[in-house]
Amino acid sequence: MKLSILGARVIDPGTGLDQVTDIHVEACKIVAIGAAPAGFVAVDTIDAKGLVAAPGLVDLSVALREPGYSRKGTIASETQAAAAGGVTSLCCPPRTKPVLDTSAVAELILDRAREAGNCKVFPIGALSKGLEGEQLAELIALRDAGCVAFGNGLDNFRNTRTLCRALEYAATFDLTVIFHSQDHDLAEGGLAHEGPTASFLGLPGIPETAETVALARDLLLVEQSGVRAHFSQLTSARGVALIAQAQARGLPVTADVALYQLILTDEALIDFNSLYHVQPPLRTRADRDGLREAVKSGVVQAISSHHQPHERDAKLAPFGATEPGISSVELLLPLAMTLVEDGLLDLPTLLARLGAGPAAALRLPAGKLAVGGPADLVLFDMAASTVAGEAWQSKGENCPFLGHSLPATVRYTLVDGRISYQR
Repeated sequence: MKLSILGARVIDPGTGLDQVTDIHVEACKIVAIGAAPAGFVAVDTIDAKGLVAAPGLVDLSVALREPGYSRKGTIASETQAAAAGGVTSLCCPPRTKPVLDTSAVAELILDRAREAGNCKVFPIGALSKGLEGEQLAELIALRDAGCVAFGNGLDNFRNTRTLCRALEYAATFDLTVIFHSQDHDLAEGGLAHEGPTASFLGLPGIPETAETVALARDLLLVEQSGVRAHFSQLTSARGVALIAQAQARGLPVTADVALYQLILTDEALIDFNSLYHVQPPLRTRADRDGLREAVKSGVVQAISSHHQPHERDAKLAPFGATEPGISSVELLLPLAMTLVEDGLLDLPTLLARLGAGPAAALRLPAGKLAVGGPADLVLFDMAASTVAGEAWQSKGENCPFLGHSLPATVRYTLVDGRISYQR
């Protein structure tokens, strides 16, 4: 199918492109930006005057919940929610049931994602069998089945020697390992950031050192093994400072932060609202400011949703008995636009942190607009607003932003030149 997108403000942070022009698509690819190629006659057109056209967003952590947790979400529902948020490529973590530690599970996820057709899915394989941190998973078989990186989530390797051997093995095959650096012993039993808010509420705390102690160890192991590493869900100012120091020493490390960590602080817990119960926890204003500065400077090159949908009952118990996580991928672009509205980032920098940055971190074929490249795009209206919760796609309604009016509205999401979402 031949498609022309006419009169959009086209922004591609990777090339510095920012101008009002046209985009022409044929056979899933971008065939021209600007004038149409000779002989090109569009079958369909999108009048994009007043809209911004940008590379489709790339989200490095979207829990699809399938297989095993379909009461929380399905591949079809959560990829549709992602498309509604402007996402064309996403990575799903290995915590499924069964765990994503075999090629059969990876192939199942990819098959169902292709059937749904809402966006491109790149599985993250388990680094250890069953995420138990004892035996290495079949990393090469998982890579060949389509896994783009490997991690253990917040499930620690309790034996540092075993972790070191796993990293050395991954380095041998140039595999990327994703770290969620949180010391199990320091965090065990904690529900909130260890500080005045947790003390006032009587909630057991998780100290900042739960992150920094684990992060310091992990960075030393990365340096020793030479593995390519990505640090996910950073929460503290001191944590991103350690990442900056490692990058300055030349270590091959990248990092992401959850979008909600750039907006919320632990003060949101003051009414015991379980919608703000997340792990790792929301931290202080100073930590939020440190994370924001790291995103602005590029030390943290990726903003992700860390979408974790839950059924309604999962958030109805007393705070400490609820399941952590926020359903947020559906609001990725509008919620991120609050950072532009607040003057923290300009629009091209924000789009870089939502597209080219995460794609480069895990070496994904996404996040840019190029002639001959895939026609994965998001078209959005900066003059409109989004009321969070209207026409909700995700099965998880555990989102504290529902009912809020957010800047910008996603009008179209295109995957390989096909409209996967239209509002």
